[in-house]
Amino acid sequence: MTATSYRPVTRSQNDALKALPTTLNSEWIKLSTIRSNKAMLALTIALNGVVSWAVAKFVTEQGELFVDEVFAFSTIFTAVFASVAGILIFSSEAQHGTLTPTLTAQPARLVIAASKTLMAAAFGAVLGAAGLIAGFIGASMAGIETGNTSTIVDTSLWAVLFVSVASILGLGVGMVARHSTAAISGLLVWWLVVENLLNAFVDPRFSRFLPFVAGNGLLAIEDDTASIETLNAALTRNEDALIFGGYAAAALTIGTVLLYRRDTN
Repeated sequence: MTATSYRPVTRSQNDALKALPTTLNSEWIKLSTIRSNKAMLALTIALNGVVSWAVAKFVTEQGELFVDEVFAFSTIFTAVFASVAGILIFSSEAQHGTLTPTLTAQPARLVIAASKTLMAAAFGAVLGAAGLIAGFIGASMAGIETGNTSTIVDTSLWAVLFVSVASILGLGVGMVARHSTAAISGLLVWWLVVENLLNAFVDPRFSRFLPFVAGNGLLAIEDDTASIETLNAALTRNEDALIFGGYAAAALTIGTVLLYRRDTN
């Protein structure tokens, strides 16, 4: 009797690539059916429109304002919503036990991570674009002049990039924490409290490398209260993009490694 050798079933890279469209469709269905995402989109549109209108209408101490200066003012809030949405893309599944059937249907964890990353980036871009359009309409409704239209497209592209990367960063944090409340609380406390304190007391040559200081730099919003040292230490948009993107890539990489090493439950 001849012995037969056993070879474990393995998946090739081509198998993973072929599985990506199906997994993306699955992630899209999840993303588009969750009520919180629809609420964030509606809130983004409403907040950007109202804030841009209010700033254009009532902020007069800095002289005449133009639409091109005002319409992206609320992008920072949009980025907050996007980062929260990015966290929930993974943490909601891990926390409520639906990650197990997801990985059962698609065992290739790198495919899952790639699909969620693409969905996070896409949803962040949608939020960013929707917020900018609402901001433009809100500022225009206040009756101010459009201003330098040549800068609007450039500002919009950088703003959408900021929001999209913020969503990916949120996804990475969610993959690491695996708990929605802990991940959201930790990210927001760092973003809105810790970084503001560090930015106020740390030398600008070092604080400029903080993640959201670099992220805010993509918006190129002029701060009349900034010190000369801060202005001199400011990085270019390309440099800020590399720093902010680097943090997002690091969080996503750590999250993906943990996705491989942890149990699904």
